[in-house]
Amino acid sequence: MAGLFKQPKRKLKKLVRDGEYVDAITFGKSLEPDYSDDSDFMFIMGSIYFIVDDAKKALPYFEKSFQLNSDDIEMLTLKTNVHLALQQKDEAIDCCKRILKLNPKNSEAESLLEQLENL
Repeated sequence: MAGLFKQPKRKLKKLVRDGEYVDAITFGKSLEPDYSDDSDFMFIMGSIYFIVDDAKKALPYFEKSFQLNSDDIEMLTLKTNVHLALQQKDEAIDCCKRILKLNPKNSEAESLLEQLENL
């Protein structure tokens, strides 16, 4: 029975894999009322908007995903990239620090943090 509940997200992921981003956004928006408290769904939607270069629309989805699950390093990495795209240096620094708190050996976050703090 649990598979039935995962089906809409599977379809959404398939649309993304197939490069059908406009359809994925439309379908995802239709699912949003039912998945507003699902961090994975919010991550997927934020990722779609990031892929189509709309960081401004991606950010609220990553923010919601962060509220629901602040320990997701992949989400924090993309959230960092969204903040960078929006030229939000302080927020990007905060994300890097959160990543390093979860994974102190994350060289990508460490390097980016060093670059941002030296600007």
